[in-house]
Amino acid sequence: MGDEHNNSSGAQNELSRPSAKEIYVEVAANARDELKRSWLSLAISGLAGGMFMGLSGLGVAISTALLGPSQASHYIAQMFYPLGFMVVILGRAQLFTENTLYPVALSLAERKYFGHTLRLWAIVLTANIVGAGVFALLVARTSALKPEFLSELAHIGIESAQRPSSSIFWSAVLAGWMIATVAWLVSASHSISGSVIVIWALTFVIGLGHFAHCIAGSGEVITALLTKQIAWTGYIRWMALAVAGNVCGGVLIVTLLEYGQVISDKAGEKAIAEDAQKHAAEGAEL
Repeated sequence: MGDEHNNSSGAQNELSRPSAKEIYVEVAANARDELKRSWLSLAISGLAGGMFMGLSGLGVAISTALLGPSQASHYIAQMFYPLGFMVVILGRAQLFTENTLYPVALSLAERKYFGHTLRLWAIVLTANIVGAGVFALLVARTSALKPEFLSELAHIGIESAQRPSSSIFWSAVLAGWMIATVAWLVSASHSISGSVIVIWALTFVIGLGHFAHCIAGSGEVITALLTKQIAWTGYIRWMALAVAGNVCGGVLIVTLLEYGQVISDKAGEKAIAEDAQKHAAEGAEL
């Protein structure tokens, strides 16, 4: 009976909603794991992440080409936008906008990780862009796609690149906010199915609202570039604004709010301090 009671209590604890400080400890643990990885490991994972993110635009483009340009078909097509995010996040590939949450939240508590966070950002962002470029090369310079699918994918990229600067930046802020929220909630999830629902729901809104995501959108915009429908300057402008907005949304809106609600509570502050002491020796391993 005692064992049954203990097993039942453990199951209930496993199913209970974690507190903010418990989520933070999980986020910090994920950050430490990522910051310890070699540059080559991060680069390969980031390259894969950039390539897989192309699935988001590809799913939308194929669906739109098949269903036509109606309002209903647009809604249905955007249901495929979360594809790339689900593959990358569940497959634990590196995605730059996820890393506006994990290492930044850790760096706010332990300043010694700030330099390592910048290193992680530089490697992953570069690798993600290269991966998006590889995806664009595959679809634009080979016969992998039907012409109508390629045309629709490039059209999505053209629309993204030609938006006003303020629209790109502020929509990127919203996208960064949502992806960092996804990362926080996935850390709180007890199951794969729960993670899938969280990822799908929030990234579906990103696609539906045409919010600028620097990696998901890169595959589309570079495809338009390789099909000679926009110039390099158009991509560089779009990318700079999208990265700036995504970082602001992820870092300022989510990380500070989520971290703030933890340290504003004395128990949370104590948990952060205990977590930092527990892992103090790991600083020498980075």
